[in-house]
Amino acid sequence: MQKMRKFTSKIIIFALFSFIFITMFKKYMSSRSALLKSKQFNAKKPGMKYILQWTNHENIPFAHMGLGQTGFIGRECEYTNCYVSADASELGSVTAYDVVMFAGPELIYDDLSLPKERLPYQKYVFGSTESPGNYPLCIHNFNSYFNWTWTYKLDSDVRWGYIVVKDAKGNIVGPNKNMHWIPWKDMDPVDETYKLYLRGKRKAVAWFVSNCRSRSRREDYVIHLREELQENYSLDVDVYGECGSNVCPRDKEKECAAMLSKDYYFYLSFENSFSEDYVTEKLLHALQNDAVPIVYGGANYSRFLPDRSYLNARDMGVPQLAELIYSLIQEPSAYAEFFRWRKYYSYHRTTKLKETNEYCKMCEALNNEELVKNHSTIFSFSEFWEVYETC
Repeated sequence: MQKMRKFTSKIIIFALFSFIFITMFKKYMSSRSALLKSKQFNAKKPGMKYILQWTNHENIPFAHMGLGQTGFIGRECEYTNCYVSADASELGSVTAYDVVMFAGPELIYDDLSLPKERLPYQKYVFGSTESPGNYPLCIHNFNSYFNWTWTYKLDSDVRWGYIVVKDAKGNIVGPNKNMHWIPWKDMDPVDETYKLYLRGKRKAVAWFVSNCRSRSRREDYVIHLREELQENYSLDVDVYGECGSNVCPRDKEKECAAMLSKDYYFYLSFENSFSEDYVTEKLLHALQNDAVPIVYGGANYSRFLPDRSYLNARDMGVPQLAELIYSLIQEPSAYAEFFRWRKYYSYHRTTKLKETNEYCKMCEALNNEELVKNHSTIFSFSEFWEVYETC
């Protein structure tokens, strides 16, 4: 009986010491965590906006963003007080950052790792220059996860565009979901000098392409278009790059552009997937080089182009498009009227202008106090990003 009492006393003493040890350890860890967080926040410079690239910093759109402030200073952005890191431990914890960014193409994998800590004031940003057609998010549910979007879609919180439209006064007017183009009938006819230049063209259609197998199957459309033009009209589509027999190296971009301007009536601005608002720099190849773009994509092109400035391949069959190409080549005056827009609008790459550069726009957004204080959440992300049921 006495042995049992001694044994019971030892158990009670052991349990008491265990409880005290665990309690003290928890207090130690709590104070240590508080100290670390105090240090990490003290390390932050007043007024600096801290951005963490959670996914691979070598993937687009992070690859050209630059680390630290270099990307913003180098681009001469209006705001340069943004600091980029690809290492959460640089400030001690993911919670120390104002913004945590995720590159869309990195979010498609099964073994995706996401932050385990999050503070209410932080902005979680979904960024992508690629379409959901190429990188479908059909494994993970991101509804109510992101605060901002940074994509090419026209209703993104911070827009990552490929194209800027300016009016004759130099004001940025598009692209936008609701464009107010000057009606074609109200535009002045093309002048005779420009008509004379256009008459010097001798080739039908050009296409610069390196991706030979696409989700949109654009390459199949081009095969049929070439056959139709060759067999019925003795015309052709000249394919340049890895997918064709013609060569125009990327390091000779100016020479290639001059050739397109001088020789070709039409250019194939064919996208590699069908997604809303997915219109890339392919459109600029035509618009900046005196060729009529033939578009092929999932966008509403009236958001990007004025009426009667382009042909839409998806609006007609291959035979109809081939016939239209031929008839416009045969009627120089009708062809020239596709260029009325040039007196009223100009097209530019977003990256060429400070006021539209995507990285500059992100830092600008982080300096917009009203925007930052607004606790927005994208509840129906699956609707915004056209999430697919199957990959």
